[in-house]
Amino acid sequence: MQLSDFDFDLPEELIATRPARPRSAARLLVASRSQMVDARVFELPRLLRAGDLLVLNDTRVIPARLDGVRRRETAQGHVEAGIEATLVEALGGGRWRALLKPLRKVRPGERLHFGAGLEAVCEAHEEGMARLAFNLEGAAFEAALAEAGAMPLPPYIAARRPPDAQDREDYQTVWAERPGSVAAPTASLHFDAPLLAALEAAGVRFARVTLHVGAGTFLPVKTEDISRHRMHAEWGEVSEAAAEAINATRRAGGRVIPVGTTALRVIESAAPEPGRVAPFRGETDIFIRPGYDFRIADGLMTNFHLPKSTLMMLVSALMGLERIRQIYAHAVAERYRFFSYGDASLLLPGGL
Repeated sequence: MQLSDFDFDLPEELIATRPARPRSAARLLVASRSQMVDARVFELPRLLRAGDLLVLNDTRVIPARLDGVRRRETAQGHVEAGIEATLVEALGGGRWRALLKPLRKVRPGERLHFGAGLEAVCEAHEEGMARLAFNLEGAAFEAALAEAGAMPLPPYIAARRPPDAQDREDYQTVWAERPGSVAAPTASLHFDAPLLAALEAAGVRFARVTLHVGAGTFLPVKTEDISRHRMHAEWGEVSEAAAEAINATRRAGGRVIPVGTTALRVIESAAPEPGRVAPFRGETDIFIRPGYDFRIADGLMTNFHLPKSTLMMLVSALMGLERIRQIYAHAVAERYRFFSYGDASLLLPGGL
């Protein structure tokens, strides 16, 4: 299939720059292969069935965006220039792979200063990124990052407004636990404590998994033939308890519904055969596109995604390309809000 198959026209005013308040007041487009229903996220307890299992990603977004200066001694004297870094992947020993702006002007060996006592040396350029060696590790690094860093809002939000203190709450799920993501599992941002309690009272159950979302989620697909695209690897884990909860749900006839594409990708990565999940810990670069045979997921709750993105390809694999085009056309016509802080969809290919 071609990249152009996953394009669509989106009015710019439908790109959300702030979330709904309260979280569960966001709109929810519920769709099967033959039906569409306009609802709200807080209606999930009546839209799901007792015995269904929601799979939640418990990753925690780190304040991975850093503004600082690079300092260099020249023949004309001491020179400073601004630098923006977004941490992408921890490499161990205080080293990180990072996106830098401007990358080409930062030379290997140059020292970068970010405030709160946090400094880094650029060791090398690698595949459009830089490898940075920080002066702090462990708890000291996390404390400095918490003070100096900002939430790494997606480019389509950051281009419209800078991150602020409110994003530290808004761009984090209520169950976030394990630090490591540089982007939020955004479908999960719609849940709050009252909704979780109402779902549990309705007989819906939960399992927690982890997938640390990398900056690859923001990178565009550059090949027209999508089969040539290569996903960036991301670290994930499905515990023994989560695997058993998923398998027990399937044995009992309940539906397994990941909340977000990240939760879906990690449970599909952990499935050695159709209908069964095994404990999993490690990296996955699974690329789900039309033609993929789903092994575990019976549905998906997810936000509305960017044109030509790998996430558009994933939902097209789940629902069928023509059906996704219909769903997105309805969402645009009905003025749903798109992308990370936008509204949600509940995709149930087997029926509502």
